[in-house]
Amino acid sequence: MNYVKHISKITGHEFKNKSILRAALTHSSYANEKDRNCTYNERLEFLGDSVLSLVVSEFLYTQKRLAEGEMSKTRANLVCEKSLAECAKKMNLGDILFLGKGEERTGGRERASVLADATEALIAALYLDGGFEVAKEFVLSMLGDTMEKVLDKKYISDYKTALQEIIQANANEKIEYRLISESGPDHNKEFEMAVFLDNECFESGTGKTKKDAEQAAARLALIKMGKIDE
Repeated sequence: MNYVKHISKITGHEFKNKSILRAALTHSSYANEKDRNCTYNERLEFLGDSVLSLVVSEFLYTQKRLAEGEMSKTRANLVCEKSLAECAKKMNLGDILFLGKGEERTGGRERASVLADATEALIAALYLDGGFEVAKEFVLSMLGDTMEKVLDKKYISDYKTALQEIIQANANEKIEYRLISESGPDHNKEFEMAVFLDNECFESGTGKTKKDAEQAAARLALIKMGKIDE
């Protein structure tokens, strides 16, 4: 896949400086393994985080339905790793990242942290190449659906916490997560975790880490309880 054409299509911006776009899509593992002289995206990620925060903060400021105390929490939900990784997956950003062999072999193209960092780096690249308005337009387009869900209180960034809060409302119920199985080689494990309510298995989920599997199980539990949509 031609990464320049792909980014141009999803952002609507033609990059004048192709090298800064390349840097935004380059993970440190690629630099360490294949080209120690190339620029990777960690510094761009730092800048992109600030640009993203400013755009989201400005957007939330214009929303009269939000009280002052709700703005920080709402912003945190919008700019969290989960939200950014979901946006990256919709853009198929993982398909065009430059990764080292080790990172790719262990599922880096789908890893939330890698995808979220690349998304922030892309925002920075758009800001540096096209200016604030170009970056802003992209962020608002990218996060549009999520923003509406957050504002309508229909978006959950941490399924485990949401489930815990529901269970805590009933002092008689207890929640626990247990490892059901693990499979795959050491460099590419898959875990299955189950959420137990009062010692009874309620739902189970899978993930590349135990933490991800717990979140998956909690999400399915919330769906089963009718608290969120699939």
